Amino acid sequence: MATHPDPELYIEYKTRVIPALREKHGYKNIHEIPKISKVVINTSIGAGPDSKEALQIAREEIGLITGQRPVTTLSKKSIANFKLREGQAIGAKVTLRGRTMYEFLERLIKMSLPRIRDFRGVSAKAFDGNGNYTLGVSDQSIFPEIELDRIKRNIGFDITIVTTALTNDEAKSLLTELGMPFSDKAKKPVASKTEAQQEEAPAAA
Repeated sequence: MATHPDPELYIEYKTRVIPALREKHGYKNIHEIPKISKVVINTSIGAGPDSKEALQIAREEIGLITGQRPVTTLSKKSIANFKLREGQAIGAKVTLRGRTMYEFLERLIKMSLPRIRDFRGVSAKAFDGNGNYTLGVSDQSIFPEIELDRIKRNIGFDITIVTTALTNDEAKSLLTELGMPFSDKAKKPVASKTEAQQEEAPAAA
């Protein structure tokens, strides 16, 4: 039986990220070092007149993007203003673990996010305080698995990366080391008034 090599991102985590996190945060026990436990991709199609077709499209698109069959999510209660009934199908969700999780994250970080027009990084403020990070994607066109000329309707996604980190700072360190392009990463420190004056001063003759 043929064995498949580990995903590159997982190999990078084991060989480079773990030592980097240990040095930065001073972990004494290997079990303290945060890791990614699962990735949840979720989309909601609402309760419009074309909800049945929209749900079918959403399930197909998530399946193509993740390589895993999604489950249908149901509303937990009725909301009359939105014409929503309890138990009504309102979206689709996939939970990735292990190999498929790392393969998806690698494609997301290295291929999909850079395809966003005028991309300047993802927000560093979307952590939940418990080491988990949620990224919103406005439509499926950034994923290379999707053929642009076959898109019937735009579908937005929430991608939640669940980690074992205990704080936002530790979770951000983990994702940064894995290559997540946070928008604050490239910000330069503001120069002090004295430094600015020195830079503006003409060189001595």
